Amino acid sequence: MRTATIDELTRRLRTLPENPRVVVSGNMAVPWEAVRALDEAVPAYVLHALNAPAGLPTREGVTVETCFVGPGMRRHPRLQYVPSRLSLVPLLYGRVLPPDAVLLHCAPPRHGHVSLGLEVNVLPAALEACRSRGGLVVAVVNPQMPYTFGDAEVPLEHVDLLVEVDAPMPSHAPAVPDDESRLIGERVAARVADGATMQLGIGAVPDATLAALTARRGIRMWTEMFSDGVLALDEAGALDADHPLVTSFCFGSTELYRWLDGNARVRMMRTEKTNDPGLIAQQRRMTSVNTALEVDLFGQANASRINARIHSGFGGQTDFIVGALHSPGGQSFIALRSWHPRADVSTIVPLLDEPVTSFQQSAIVTEHGLAPLWGRSERDQCRDIIEQCAHPRVRDDLWEEAHALGLA
Repeated sequence: MRTATIDELTRRLRTLPENPRVVVSGNMAVPWEAVRALDEAVPAYVLHALNAPAGLPTREGVTVETCFVGPGMRRHPRLQYVPSRLSLVPLLYGRVLPPDAVLLHCAPPRHGHVSLGLEVNVLPAALEACRSRGGLVVAVVNPQMPYTFGDAEVPLEHVDLLVEVDAPMPSHAPAVPDDESRLIGERVAARVADGATMQLGIGAVPDATLAALTARRGIRMWTEMFSDGVLALDEAGALDADHPLVTSFCFGSTELYRWLDGNARVRMMRTEKTNDPGLIAQQRRMTSVNTALEVDLFGQANASRINARIHSGFGGQTDFIVGALHSPGGQSFIALRSWHPRADVSTIVPLLDEPVTSFQQSAIVTEHGLAPLWGRSERDQCRDIIEQCAHPRVRDDLWEEAHALGLA
């Protein structure tokens, strides 16, 4: 490992093979200085990231490759979506998507290691696959990146170039949940007992669910990501103080980042561990809370596509649904509003027109109620989805479709 300037990094990137595949930290941890150097140095390349925000290069010659489409990728002119459950993405790097370089966004070294900070995810697997074929590993170190532990720590000898920057980390302040999200969160939380292990994503419903759990005790976290909702649980004494908070990536407010920095209670683990259904199933009363774009009368959820166009991806939804249902006392919820406010349509539909992201959850939850699915006949499932979850203005239409589908 040696320390280099951005100019030196640019020169080194010019030595990459033709049209290289370059894996970069995603979500809110994109190393933008290194991405700009790559774009200046290499005429054509494949940029691989998960859930990347806006700002990726869009010029001719740049292909954006991902297994989970982020908001900054959905309209990219050369988006290359590779469908995969998140738990299986690390295997791709060693088999069919070999990286020629990996650009990491890290906290500065401590005790011979840099830390991947907010974004561990699939990066350890990408780093290992890159090193095994003699590729380039770059650590962009930023004093404003929180230092986290677990699989986040990377030995300095595994890094070829270390580039120092000092730039603010992207953050967002948690919003106050709207009334519908708050009600959905309370309905889910009512089904969560003391001592449960939680998996939640980011957004109004997960935040509202966590906010409704502050009176619980012994809550554990085993999740692919968390945000500021965990701070409220910690302040309320709801978390199991003797058990680490296991996650793979985080993003949220600057307050969350300060709390994460050097916090030994938080174990940032690689995706192969956090999203392994077998390991998920071993967690106590594993409770998975995910959302969807729409759900049909068979209990099938579409969380990935709009008008056949990829919007996000499988993510970890299927990993956690399967793992939670195999956990003793475990359960899995799909929580969503019954009506899409922007599209002005029902999110409960007769039959999905889009590919199915997941199915066979414990229950569907909306602001109107909860429809239990697990272990019940398809007709009983259908009835409760219509009567307990669908918006009242579409229930008659859904019953008519249910008869045509043989569900009533």
